[in-house]
Amino acid sequence: QVQLVESGGGLAQPGGSLRLSCVGSGSANVIYLMGWYRQAPGKERELVALISSGGTTTYADSAKGRFIISRDNSKNSVDLQMTNLKPEDTAVYYCSAGWSVVMDYWGKGTLVTVSS
Repeated sequence: QVQLVESGGGLAQPGGSLRLSCVGSGSANVIYLMGWYRQAPGKERELVALISSGGTTTYADSAKGRFIISRDNSKNSVDLQMTNLKPEDTAVYYCSAGWSVVMDYWGKGTLVTVSS
């Protein structure tokens, strides 16, 4: 069973930056797909970005040009560098991982608040 633990959330001002990190434990194998989802108050959970073990990335339109996802396969970890943050980026961000295109594991989430 893989366990995912996120860190790095917090308060940022509009235009500011935050870096989210997630470490997966419980597997000796490299997890195929890792990524970030978010859920804003009153909204459904949505994809932010994904990265495969081979380095292929996928971004939501809202993240393109502002967020960068990266990973360390040796640690089964994934980071999300967020820049030029907007109030609409406020949400709980969840780390996720899967052995295929279906995400099998989820972290508990970390809150990102963008406000002046």
